[in-house]
Amino acid sequence: MIAYFDCFAGISGDMTLGAFVDAGVDANWLEKTLKDHLIKDFDLAVSTVSKMGISARKVDVLVHGRAERNYADIQAMICGCGLPDAVKDTSLAIFEKLAVSEAKIHGCPKAHVHFHEVGGVDAIVDIVGAALCVHYLGLSRIRASKIPLGSGFVSCTHGILPVPAPATADILKDVPVYGTDDPVELVTPTGAAIITTLATGFGPMPDMQVSKIGYGAGTRELKSRPNLLRVFTGPLPKNADIVTMVETTIDDMNPEVFGFLMEQLFADGALDVYLIPVFMKKNRPGTLLQVLCRENTKETLIRRILTESTTLGVRCHSVERRLLHRESVCLKTPYGEVSAKKVFGPDGQIRIVPEYEVCRQIAREKEIPIRTVYQTIGQHAENLMK
Repeated sequence: MIAYFDCFAGISGDMTLGAFVDAGVDANWLEKTLKDHLIKDFDLAVSTVSKMGISARKVDVLVHGRAERNYADIQAMICGCGLPDAVKDTSLAIFEKLAVSEAKIHGCPKAHVHFHEVGGVDAIVDIVGAALCVHYLGLSRIRASKIPLGSGFVSCTHGILPVPAPATADILKDVPVYGTDDPVELVTPTGAAIITTLATGFGPMPDMQVSKIGYGAGTRELKSRPNLLRVFTGPLPKNADIVTMVETTIDDMNPEVFGFLMEQLFADGALDVYLIPVFMKKNRPGTLLQVLCRENTKETLIRRILTESTTLGVRCHSVERRLLHRESVCLKTPYGEVSAKKVFGPDGQIRIVPEYEVCRQIAREKEIPIRTVYQTIGQHAENLMK
């Protein structure tokens, strides 16, 4: 399942929860899960409202008391709770963005960042709740539209700040944004941290089969647009797949090392590894190393690249693949039983492709060219298909 956040009126934590609830997340389950595993001194108030004629869900976090916590406190809370690891990892990543920005702006250590916007119960519920919603809906990929920014000033515990607030502006660096004349804060620091952590890219809606649309309402009434966050959810197109690309460019490494590195990357779970000649700065010849992988092997592969190569860093992004359906088959051939793939084309045509390693082993054992092995198995497969 994938989701697309249409942030035409900005984004905040409560708008995110409202959109997810409207898209199918059980609000009672969300509240109970948070209370059972993380924090108890709150209630969720869910209502149906209308913004310029569009029905939406409004989620308010009713806090019992105002406990203040710093970043270290919140880390300990989340790490020690019983929520799924994926939920904890996402929640910690969102809080990390907030803490890093606040520490930079206020000139204090990250662990000591202490402010109401993050330390408050409502922000904890918004952030961990958003991560729980992603888990509940089984979302494997999230993209978002460009982010609109308001104008003017906003009042907070630090005083009067310009819009976007300094933390919001810092978090949204390198993200496509555009200005509006709305004299209000359209994007909160919490909303900015949530969307920049969850989304793998920003721009037009990707190819998808929309199954549900959720609308989450903000508190203000805007004159220029309905104050809503819209979330589209649905499955990927048929035979589509989302994987991760890890890449880096290298111009100062012994070329012999690339072969060993490629072997190690495949052993670590890479789906594919590419070595592409490139010209780098000052026209130096180099190599673009690209590694295609599943999200759950990304960190292992990054560590391998940073350990085994001379690069100083890597880039990561999600890519969408379109795959032909295939099945594993076993062919009876003059060489005995051979493993192969049965591939179904988009036009209905079927072809059988022998596995390389099997052909390689036969060629060595029979002391014949591997080309001959491919041809013999291919002809045998064609006869079976007639």
